[in-house]
Amino acid sequence: METIVKEGKDSAEVLEEILKENNLKNEEIVYTIKENKGKLFKGSTISVSVIKKEDIYQTVKEYLKELIEGLGLEVNFEIQQKEGINILKIYSNHNAILIGKNGQTLKSLEIVVKQMLLVKYNINFKVVLDVENYRSKKQRNLEFLAKKSAKEVVKTKMEIHMDNMNAYERRIVHNILTNFKGVKTESEGEEPNRHVVIKPE
Repeated sequence: METIVKEGKDSAEVLEEILKENNLKNEEIVYTIKENKGKLFKGSTISVSVIKKEDIYQTVKEYLKELIEGLGLEVNFEIQQKEGINILKIYSNHNAILIGKNGQTLKSLEIVVKQMLLVKYNINFKVVLDVENYRSKKQRNLEFLAKKSAKEVVKTKMEIHMDNMNAYERRIVHNILTNFKGVKTESEGEEPNRHVVIKPE
């Protein structure tokens, strides 16, 4: 995975230079900034490291291919964009194994991928994975539950605390209820116990 590194005094200027020189847009990259302490009589400089997201996804595909084929499964990948989020879709000859009970294996794969990128490449980047449209089906169920709960809140005028969810799932609930009359939504609690509260307006 290629890393573009450039030094300078101002991080915003250095990043802008890298984007221009490599014909890249901000949304196409992941970057880290490091301060280099200056030696005697020399001021400190800023070092900006840039990696293209497409390179990250390619590295993740190769990593997962090796991991999944090691389990004796055949696997293919496809990247889809949904609501501004890139989703790496996995297709195999035994999807149930990769999904696991209540999507636990799928969640574990996401954690393993995030850890690999952090340890090996020093990138803090979350890759969203999906197997056999499991995430899409779960999203539909979550949207249905959110609307059902919102109707209950409107009827009873009492708030409802939903189950703990990750940031992606909470965003789904907030989005689906944005224009729902008579309710408002808030996230409460600390990770991993953060959840959505649906309140009467």
